[in-house]
Amino acid sequence: MNPAPRVRPAGAGDVARLRDWACAMALETEHKVLDPDTVERGIRAVLEQPRRGAYFVAERGGEAAGTLMLTYEWSDWRNGDWWWIQSVYVAPGHRRQGVYAALYAHVLASAQADSAVCGLRLYVERDNANAQRTYESLGMVDAGYRMYEAATPR
Repeated sequence: MNPAPRVRPAGAGDVARLRDWACAMALETEHKVLDPDTVERGIRAVLEQPRRGAYFVAERGGEAAGTLMLTYEWSDWRNGDWWWIQSVYVAPGHRRQGVYAALYAHVLASAQADSAVCGLRLYVERDNANAQRTYESLGMVDAGYRMYEAATPR
Protein backbone atom coordinates (compact mmCIF):
# COMPACT_ATOMS: atom_id res chain seq x y z
CA MET A 1 0.00 0.00 0.00
CA ASN A 2 1.33 3.42 -0.97
CA PRO A 3 1.46 6.12 1.70
CA ALA A 4 -0.81 9.15 1.38
CA PRO A 5 0.95 12.18 -0.08
CA ARG A 6 2.31 14.76 2.35
CA VAL A 7 2.50 18.38 1.19
CA ARG A 8 5.21 20.80 2.26
CA PRO A 9 6.49 24.20 1.12
CA ALA A 10 9.29 23.95 -1.43
CA GLY A 11 12.72 25.23 -0.52
CA ALA A 12 16.10 25.91 -2.08
CA GLY A 13 16.91 22.19 -2.10
CA ASP A 14 13.99 21.61 -4.47
CA VAL A 15 15.06 24.06 -7.19
CA ALA A 16 16.72 21.57 -9.55
CA ARG A 17 13.77 19.19 -9.37
CA LEU A 18 11.24 22.00 -9.84
CA ARG A 19 13.22 23.24 -12.84
CA ASP A 20 13.32 19.79 -14.41
CA TRP A 21 9.62 19.24 -13.74
CA ALA A 22 8.67 22.63 -15.23
CA CYS A 23 10.63 21.83 -18.38
CA ALA A 24 9.04 18.36 -18.59
CA MET A 25 5.54 19.80 -18.07
CA ALA A 26 5.99 22.40 -20.84
CA LEU A 27 7.20 19.74 -23.25
CA GLU A 28 4.40 17.30 -22.32
CA THR A 29 1.49 19.71 -22.37
CA GLU A 30 2.46 22.41 -24.85
CA HIS A 31 5.32 20.82 -26.82
CA LYS A 32 7.52 23.75 -25.76
CA VAL A 33 11.20 23.46 -24.95
CA LEU A 34 12.07 25.85 -22.13
CA ASP A 35 15.50 27.24 -21.30
CA PRO A 36 16.42 25.50 -18.01
CA ASP A 37 18.56 28.43 -16.80
CA THR A 38 15.68 30.89 -17.27
CA VAL A 39 13.26 28.53 -15.52
CA GLU A 40 15.66 28.05 -12.62
CA ARG A 41 16.07 31.81 -12.19
CA GLY A 42 12.28 32.15 -12.25
CA ILE A 43 11.84 29.53 -9.54
CA ARG A 44 14.52 31.12 -7.39
CA ALA A 45 12.81 34.51 -7.80
CA VAL A 46 9.63 33.11 -6.25
CA LEU A 47 11.46 31.39 -3.40
CA GLU A 48 13.51 34.53 -2.67
CA GLN A 49 10.55 36.93 -2.96
CA PRO A 50 7.45 35.31 -1.44
CA ARG A 51 5.21 38.18 -2.61
CA ARG A 52 5.57 36.65 -6.08
CA GLY A 53 4.11 33.28 -5.09
CA ALA A 54 4.83 29.97 -3.42
CA TYR A 55 5.77 26.44 -4.44
CA PHE A 56 4.54 23.28 -2.75
CA VAL A 57 5.87 19.75 -3.10
CA ALA A 58 3.91 16.57 -2.45
CA GLU A 59 5.89 13.60 -1.20
CA ARG A 60 4.95 9.95 -1.05
CA GLY A 61 7.06 7.80 1.23
CA GLY A 62 9.67 10.56 1.46
CA GLU A 63 10.00 10.80 -2.33
CA ALA A 64 9.07 14.00 -4.16
CA ALA A 65 6.06 13.15 -6.32
CA GLY A 66 4.58 16.42 -7.60
CA THR A 67 4.39 20.17 -7.30
CA LEU A 68 2.37 23.28 -7.91
CA MET A 69 3.04 26.98 -7.71
CA LEU A 70 0.70 29.70 -6.50
CA THR A 71 0.71 33.27 -7.75
CA TYR A 72 -1.52 36.07 -6.52
CA GLU A 73 -3.92 38.39 -8.33
CA TRP A 74 -5.69 41.26 -6.59
CA SER A 75 -9.43 41.56 -7.26
CA ASP A 76 -10.94 44.98 -6.69
CA TRP A 77 -14.38 43.44 -7.30
CA ARG A 78 -13.94 41.18 -4.30
CA ASN A 79 -11.40 43.13 -2.24
CA GLY A 80 -9.31 40.00 -2.03
CA ASP A 81 -6.69 37.87 -3.70
CA TRP A 82 -7.26 35.12 -6.21
CA TRP A 83 -4.68 32.41 -5.79
CA TRP A 84 -3.68 31.11 -9.22
CA ILE A 85 -2.54 27.50 -9.37
CA GLN A 86 0.26 27.15 -11.91
CA SER A 87 3.19 24.93 -12.82
CA VAL A 88 1.36 21.74 -11.85
CA TYR A 89 3.40 18.61 -12.36
CA VAL A 90 3.11 15.07 -11.06
CA ALA A 91 5.99 12.70 -11.78
CA PRO A 92 4.90 9.90 -14.13
CA GLY A 93 5.36 7.12 -11.54
CA HIS A 94 3.02 8.93 -9.13
CA ARG A 95 0.16 9.88 -11.43
CA ARG A 96 -3.44 8.84 -10.68
CA GLN A 97 -2.46 8.20 -7.05
CA GLY A 98 -3.83 11.28 -5.32
CA VAL A 99 -0.77 13.51 -5.55
CA TYR A 100 -2.48 16.45 -7.22
CA ALA A 101 -5.57 15.96 -5.03
CA ALA A 102 -3.33 16.29 -1.95
CA LEU A 103 -1.68 19.45 -3.30
CA TYR A 104 -5.08 20.94 -4.17
CA ALA A 105 -6.57 20.04 -0.76
CA HIS A 106 -3.62 21.70 0.98
CA VAL A 107 -3.94 24.89 -1.06
CA LEU A 108 -7.74 24.97 -0.77
CA ALA A 109 -7.61 24.58 3.03
CA SER A 110 -5.01 27.35 3.24
CA ALA A 111 -7.14 29.64 1.06
CA GLN A 112 -10.27 28.92 3.10
CA ALA A 113 -8.40 29.75 6.30
CA ASP A 114 -7.23 33.12 4.94
CA SER A 115 -9.97 35.77 4.83
CA ALA A 116 -7.91 37.80 2.32
CA VAL A 117 -8.30 35.07 -0.31
CA CYS A 118 -11.43 35.14 -2.47
CA GLY A 119 -10.79 31.89 -4.36
CA LEU A 120 -8.60 29.65 -6.45
CA ARG A 121 -8.15 29.79 -10.20
CA LEU A 122 -6.11 28.00 -12.80
CA TYR A 123 -5.92 27.78 -16.54
CA VAL A 124 -5.75 24.59 -18.55
CA GLU A 125 -5.06 23.84 -22.19
CA ARG A 126 -8.30 23.46 -24.15
CA ASP A 127 -7.30 19.99 -25.36
CA ASN A 128 -6.09 18.67 -22.00
CA ALA A 129 -9.21 16.65 -21.18
CA ASN A 130 -7.47 14.58 -18.49
CA ALA A 131 -6.50 17.66 -16.50
CA GLN A 132 -9.97 19.16 -16.94
CA ARG A 133 -11.58 15.98 -15.55
CA THR A 134 -9.20 16.05 -12.61
CA TYR A 135 -10.02 19.67 -11.77
CA GLU A 136 -13.75 19.08 -12.13
CA SER A 137 -13.58 15.98 -9.91
CA LEU A 138 -12.19 18.23 -7.17
CA GLY A 139 -15.09 20.68 -7.46
CA MET A 140 -13.61 23.30 -9.77
CA VAL A 141 -15.80 24.68 -12.58
CA ASP A 142 -15.11 26.28 -15.95
CA ALA A 143 -15.19 30.02 -15.26
CA GLY A 144 -16.22 30.81 -18.82
CA TYR A 145 -13.25 32.99 -19.73
CA ARG A 146 -10.81 32.76 -22.60
CA MET A 147 -7.29 33.89 -21.94
CA TYR A 148 -5.51 36.36 -24.21
CA GLU A 149 -1.95 37.56 -24.03
CA ALA A 150 0.45 40.01 -25.57
CA ALA A 151 4.00 38.92 -24.90
CA THR A 152 6.64 41.64 -24.72
CA PRO A 153 10.24 41.20 -25.89
CA ARG A 154 12.82 40.52 -23.21
